[in-house]
Amino acid sequence: MADFGTQIEKSQRDFAQAQAQISQITERIAVARAKIGAAGEIGLDIENATLADVQSHTDAMNANIAELIMGLDDVTAGFSKDFEELRSKTGWESFVGVFAKGKSESMRAERLRSASIDEKLQDLIAKSDTIVKLLDGQLSVLNAQKAKVESNLGDTLTEREETVAGLEGLRAEILAMDPKIIELENRISMEQDAAARTRLETELADLNMRYNALVQDEQVAIAKSQTLERYIEQGKTWVDSLTNQAATQMVLINKLMTDTKQRVVLYDALTKSLKTAQQQDIAHRINEIGVKTDQEAQVAMAGIGAATNARMAEMLEAHGDQMVFARKVLEDKAKADERFARRFAAIVEKHDKNLYGS
Repeated sequence: MADFGTQIEKSQRDFAQAQAQISQITERIAVARAKIGAAGEIGLDIENATLADVQSHTDAMNANIAELIMGLDDVTAGFSKDFEELRSKTGWESFVGVFAKGKSESMRAERLRSASIDEKLQDLIAKSDTIVKLLDGQLSVLNAQKAKVESNLGDTLTEREETVAGLEGLRAEILAMDPKIIELENRISMEQDAAARTRLETELADLNMRYNALVQDEQVAIAKSQTLERYIEQGKTWVDSLTNQAATQMVLINKLMTDTKQRVVLYDALTKSLKTAQQQDIAHRINEIGVKTDQEAQVAMAGIGAATNARMAEMLEAHGDQMVFARKVLEDKAKADERFARRFAAIVEKHDKNLYGS
């Protein structure tokens, strides 16, 4: 994780760029909706290429975050090794122990006191929190933009319903005029009186004028319906894209938050294990001393033993609750890891098979 800061800076730039792109597309949809409301000229330019560019950039951004998360997992896996090294004596401590066992033990005790495992854990949690804040910010943007587009779409769907209903009304009226026009044309063809014929022709001209006006209105309504339909489809596509992006963000956030819980549990378990190892070492030393002590010391040790047994009983009683909690965290982590692996299969495979740079 030496380049964690660099990767975070890149992620911040990527998020800023993604948010700008997302806002730009949403703004185009809002402008189009305003033009529709003002009966103006509508020019939707939310092309598939634009959506594809945003999706491609988002995928790359999330891949970078996924790699960061995998790196945090690697650091977590190294905790066990760190604790094992603390539990065991170093080569130098073992060498000193050949000549001065007490000195060897004091060196090891001093090393344990100055160990920085807690600092490493806190650093790891801080890095997780940094990523979560980035993801939370992006998720808020996605949800806000989605709400805007959905609101616009709701208004437009209502307007299209009204437009289609009006179009059907126009078509019904046009269809009803056809028999009237045909009847007038037949009457004119059979009329012998000039004055009557003129009246009929005037009536036919008025009817044709009304018919042509209705046909023109029908064409306008069809064009508006098609525009609204195109607007709705592009809006739906964008909402679907925002929904998928939000789902990805939630998968990443869920994994990070679950991982953080698991790291705390792991640290707690390993710390207890380390302390137990220390207690066992001390117990062995007390036993060696106890063989050589007098009766008074034995009585004192018996008292210590009784107190130790009581403390041990308390620890065992508490252990059950601790194990239930730890098991729940591990189950949650397994689910979070499964969701993460499904969505970021390529990143996981690259990590597991060490395919970087391939």
